[in-house]
Amino acid sequence: MKPFYLRFSVAAVVSAFSCSAFAQTPIHHLDQVIVTASRLPQLEQDVVGDFSVIDQQEISRAGQSSVAEILARQPGLDFYSSGGPQTASGVSIRGAGFNHTLVLINGMRVNSSINGNANWNAINPASIERIEIIRGAASSLYGSDAIGGVINIITKQGATDQPLELYGAIGYGTYKTFKSDLGLQGSHQGLHYGLNASYGRSKGFNSTTKNHPFGSFHPDNDGYHDHSFSGALSYDINSNHTVGANFFNSYINGDFDDGLVDWQGNDSSDAFTQTRQESYNVYSRNRLNSYWQSTLEFGLSKETLATPTFDNEFKGLQRQYRWQNDIDLSSQQQLSFIVERLEERITHNANYEANDRNTNSVAAIYRLQLGAHSLQASLRNDRISSYGNQTTGGLAYDYALNNNWSTGFALNTGFRAPTFSQLYYPGFNNPDLKPEKSRNVEAFIGYADENSELKLTLYQNKIRDLINSSPNTNYLPGNIDRATIRGLTLYGAHDFGELNLWASADLANPKDDQTGKQLIRRAKYQYKAGAQYDWSVLSLGAEFQYIGARFNDAENSAETRLSGYSLVNLTSEYRFHKNLKAQVRWNNIFNRDYANNYGYAMPGSNIFVNFAWRL
Repeated sequence: MKPFYLRFSVAAVVSAFSCSAFAQTPIHHLDQVIVTASRLPQLEQDVVGDFSVIDQQEISRAGQSSVAEILARQPGLDFYSSGGPQTASGVSIRGAGFNHTLVLINGMRVNSSINGNANWNAINPASIERIEIIRGAASSLYGSDAIGGVINIITKQGATDQPLELYGAIGYGTYKTFKSDLGLQGSHQGLHYGLNASYGRSKGFNSTTKNHPFGSFHPDNDGYHDHSFSGALSYDINSNHTVGANFFNSYINGDFDDGLVDWQGNDSSDAFTQTRQESYNVYSRNRLNSYWQSTLEFGLSKETLATPTFDNEFKGLQRQYRWQNDIDLSSQQQLSFIVERLEERITHNANYEANDRNTNSVAAIYRLQLGAHSLQASLRNDRISSYGNQTTGGLAYDYALNNNWSTGFALNTGFRAPTFSQLYYPGFNNPDLKPEKSRNVEAFIGYADENSELKLTLYQNKIRDLINSSPNTNYLPGNIDRATIRGLTLYGAHDFGELNLWASADLANPKDDQTGKQLIRRAKYQYKAGAQYDWSVLSLGAEFQYIGARFNDAENSAETRLSGYSLVNLTSEYRFHKNLKAQVRWNNIFNRDYANNYGYAMPGSNIFVNFAWRL
C-alpha cells in the first residue's frame, strides 16, 4: 500500500472507532430483500459485493433535501450541483465520473442519452420507497454507464397487508419552501396497488457566486415549483404467475441564474428551465416449474429539458425490452440468462448528425451459496449499433471466516458509450470518440453482529479512454489515455439500544495518469459521522460531513480550486400517535458558505418542518 493510504488509514481507524461507525441506516437488517445486486430478489445476507440500502425511514427524514443530497450522505458517494434544485447535478460513486453512475427507476434505465447524467432534480423523494446502491463497476450486470456503480430508485409499491391504507405529509421551511405528499396503497385477493402524488414550491436562494465562470453575477433568488406522480399495480393470477406495471412522472419548473446572456444579447438572469422525467414498465413473471422462473418486461423512459431563454429543447426516449430466465440448478446454485434490447431516440433543435442508437445484449449470471462460500460470476455482451461489441465480466467472492467476520474480493470490467451530445452537438462535439472502459478490483474485510458493523474496503478502478473536455481544447471532448482511482472506505455502526452511532472515512486518489492531475470535481477526502437517539415518542439525530477540496478543471488551476467544507445537520421526530408524527430537519446549522461546483452557491442554514400521517 502506498504511503498516502498508510498515512490516512490510521487516521480513519481512529476516527471510526472514536465515533463508532457510519451509516444512514446504522445496522443492516439481514431479512430485507435486495434486487439490484444480482438482478433478482435476494435476502441481504446472501448478497455478494459492496452494496447498501437507503430505507424509507431515512428518506422521510430528508426534509427539503434532494435525492442527490440524500445519496451524498452515504459512504463513497459525492455530488455536485449547479445551484438550485432546478439545475444540473450529478452523483459520483468512489470517485468515478458523475456520468459513470447508472441510474435506474424500478429497474428501468433513466440516464440521459443526451448528456449521460440522470435528471436528479426531477426525482421527488416523496415518491421513493427505498434506494439500492451498488459500488464498483457493474456493466456485466447492466451494460453501459455502470463504471462507478448502480443506483436503483424503487418507488412506493403498495406492499401492505391491508385492503386500503392512506398516507400523507405536508411541510414548510426556509426560502418559503412548501412540500406536500398524498398516497394510498393496499392489497386484497392477489391485487396489490399503490398511488402517490406530491407537489412542492420554493422562492429559492441565490445560487451563483461572484466568481461565476461564464459571465456576470445576478444575486437574485431562483425559485421553483414541482410535482410528481407514481404508481404500482400487480396481480397474482395464481401462485405461479404475476403481472404488474409501474409508472413515474415528475416535473420541475425553476428559475436559474447562469451568468450568461442569451443568443440575442439579452440579460438571462431571469432564465428558467423545465425538466420532466418519466418511467413506465409492464412485466409478467412466471414460475414455469419448481426450478425455472421466466420474466418478460417492457419499459420506456422519457426525459425533457427545455430552456426557453436560449430557445433550447432536448428530448430523449429509451425503450427497453428484457427477457430473464432464472434457473435453480440446486438449492445452492442459480443461473440466470438475460436477453435485452435498448432503443435510444433523441430530438434537439440543434440538428444532431444522428439521433438514434440500438443496443442488443445477452448476459449470464451464476450464483453459488455453499456453506461459508458465496460467489457470483457474470458475463455480458452488448452490441451497440455505433460501436460493435462490448464484452464485460465480473467475479465476486465472499468467505465467512466465522459467525461474525467475513472477507472477500471482486473483479469487474465496465464501459460507457459516448453520449449523443459528446458525439454530435454542433461546435462542441467529437465524432471520433471511443467508449470508455474500466477494470475494477476491490477487497474487503468486515465484522457484523446484532449490534455492530465494521467494514474496510480497498479498491482500484483503472479507466481507459476517459472522456474529458477543457478550456484548452475549446471544451471539445476527447479521450485522455488513462485514469486511475485508488481508494479505501472505512465504515461501521454500533447500536447501543436507544443510541445509534455511525461514521465513515473515504480516502481516494482520482488521478489523470497522463498529467498526474486530480480528476475534476472529485474530492480526495470525505469524512461523515452521525448519531441517532430514540426515546419512546422522540428521536433526535445529528450528522456531520467533511468534504475535501476539489478542482473544476482538468489543469487543476488555482482559480477553480474549491476549498473543503464541513456541514452539521440536525434532525428530530416526535410521534404524537403511531399514525401521526412531526419531523424537523435543520441543515447547515452553522450557516457555512460552501460550493461543490465552481461559481455556484449551495444553501445556507435552512430548516424544514414536516407533519406525516397514516390511516
